[in-house]
Amino acid sequence: QVQLVESGGGLVQAGGSLRLSCAASGRTFSTMAWFRQAPRKEREFVAFIRWIGGDTYYADSVKGRFTISNDRAKNTLFLQMNSLKPEDTAVYYCAASPPKYGISYSVAARYDYWGQGTQVTVSS
Repeated sequence: QVQLVESGGGLVQAGGSLRLSCAASGRTFSTMAWFRQAPRKEREFVAFIRWIGGDTYYADSVKGRFTISNDRAKNTLFLQMNSLKPEDTAVYYCAASPPKYGISYSVAARYDYWGQGTQVTVSS
């Protein structure tokens, strides 16, 4: 059974940092990503990583502040979030899928597996 379990969320002041983790079990994946969903907003893409090769992509809103990485030995995905802003407040989800073609890495429908989410709240 495939499971993705996020951790590391919390409350932080603007300008602070948090590191999210997503532990995957049941299988390994070639592509993983982070999405977030704020209240009354649609789920939006944050960052993507190709497991082998390490290609990464970011939403413009987080570029230069967030870093996605992985630990292949531990089958774990990370999101280092620095210089946090109140507008980063959301539930953050990790997502995973096998390789897919014809659908962008930034589209939620690409991903077959999702974690339960972890709340990140940034106070001003």
